[in-house]
Amino acid sequence: MTHRVFIDGAAGTTGLEIADRLKDRTEFELVRLGDEQRKDSGARREALNECDIAILCLPDDAAREAVELVDPGSRTRIIDASSAHRTVEGWCYGFPELLGQDRIANARRVSNPGCYPTGFLALVAPLVRDGLLPADWPYTVNAVSGYSGGGKALIERFATHCDIAFRAYGLGLNHKHLPEMQQHAGLAHPPVFSPSVIAAMRGMIVDVPLPLEAMDGARSGGALRDALAQFYSEAQLVRVQGSDEPVAELLLHEGAEAWDSLDLWVFASDDGSQARLVARLDNLGKGASGAAVQNLNLMCGLSETAGLHLPKF
Repeated sequence: MTHRVFIDGAAGTTGLEIADRLKDRTEFELVRLGDEQRKDSGARREALNECDIAILCLPDDAAREAVELVDPGSRTRIIDASSAHRTVEGWCYGFPELLGQDRIANARRVSNPGCYPTGFLALVAPLVRDGLLPADWPYTVNAVSGYSGGGKALIERFATHCDIAFRAYGLGLNHKHLPEMQQHAGLAHPPVFSPSVIAAMRGMIVDVPLPLEAMDGARSGGALRDALAQFYSEAQLVRVQGSDEPVAELLLHEGAEAWDSLDLWVFASDDGSQARLVARLDNLGKGASGAAVQNLNLMCGLSETAGLHLPKF
């Protein structure tokens, strides 16, 4: 069976990466619009209602508009890669490893997780859910991303002003990812989030420091790692790294190839008083386009990893 897919916002960074993952897939027929048609609401409405699955790679307001263009009773199912519907009732949060593959497979409206929340939630949500970390702790998140996470404007800024090495932002402490992080981790308080950007096209590290000795009910670093390893034991795209070999550093490479998996670490001090939960992923892979294709595969009854860029585990 061939599934008709329309990428609304196909010319953007996320849309281009999704199309690249689908280009050799015979299971899909891409519905394409010309440059002028992409700006025509009538052409977009027709494409949105004639496809089997629409993938929205749009700013939030445009994504909400696209959803309104889908007629009531239409067969069209939606994957929204924007942040418009990540905490909206009636939308399925598109993180199969946390919600379960069946939830995604049977959903009509799927909201793709954000890139930073993907790392944070993969680390924190299972541990809070199982009572190994407290839900009422004021968590902090230190994270760094490749500049492609900011779309064409930030890509152009880094390309034009090549002397920029590091960019801290979100200094108003009201980043749009906060409600998503809090809700889907089941936290009493939004985390303090410190995002930044480096002079690399892709890649992301998300770091959650834990003062274990000050946290009522928190388990040891080893117990946290074992719990994550058990939680993701059957996951095909998430790997919990072992503690058998010391890790001196974690790197992001300027010329890294696309990848769609997610690596997790738990680092603990020798005296057990502190730990750091760390995730490494491609902000355009498992953090965006790869996750959208993973959800698309599940919604179409296909292999979860088909068409994805997977390093050898």
